[in-house]
Amino acid sequence: MPLESAAEPSSTEPSSPELPAAVLWDMDGTLIDTEPYWLEAEHLLVEQHGGTWSDEHALALVGHDLMDSARYIREHGPVPMEPEAIVDVLLQHVVAHLARNVPWRPGARELLDELRDAGVPCALVTMSWTALAETFLASVPSDTFEVVVTGDRVSRGKPHADPYLQAVQLLEVDADRCVAVEDSPTGVASATAAGVPTLVVPHVVPVPDGPGRSFATSLTDVDVRTLGRVASGEVLHAPVRTAAPQH
Repeated sequence: MPLESAAEPSSTEPSSPELPAAVLWDMDGTLIDTEPYWLEAEHLLVEQHGGTWSDEHALALVGHDLMDSARYIREHGPVPMEPEAIVDVLLQHVVAHLARNVPWRPGARELLDELRDAGVPCALVTMSWTALAETFLASVPSDTFEVVVTGDRVSRGKPHADPYLQAVQLLEVDADRCVAVEDSPTGVASATAAGVPTLVVPHVVPVPDGPGRSFATSLTDVDVRTLGRVASGEVLHAPVRTAAPQH
């Protein structure tokens, strides 16, 4: 599947009002727990240039566009490299780790399968670059995502609205009928700026409450109907899987 390209229209497009028009997924920290890979890469790079990298610095970069993160590392490391070269070093480290092991977040893979079975289209909206997205995509069925938007394919990354606006445009759906799933304040700001109702599953950094934000402690607590409720405008603070009928 080519990146940034919508797939052919699906014959299983959802018609039920209980289903979201589409689900737009962040990747790092939401679908897969790559944050330790990124933190390790940053620490190693800064230490190689004689600096010390704090957890405070590392957490400040969670969810951000990689070029913005590289500029921050260049300044605060300090690392005397061009931002593009810094991104290349970080990506090589994370891609190598991800190729060996895909660290799924709890419930993420199962929810993707559930959405595919229900005919709900999904988009991957990540600030990681194409090389890393492709490594992840190799671990899932080819029809899992109809659209992929990566950080090196948008003019302005998260927290700007551009990545999510591009995803809904490619999917040809209304933003306010979709759901974004995010884990960081930066990603949530991007989704809500695009007018997409957002389910927040915080991971390594806290996310404050705000308009258009629902919360879950884990994707294991979420099912397709829960996402439909969020897409319909309901604000949830403890989304739970719909109980099975009792017999």
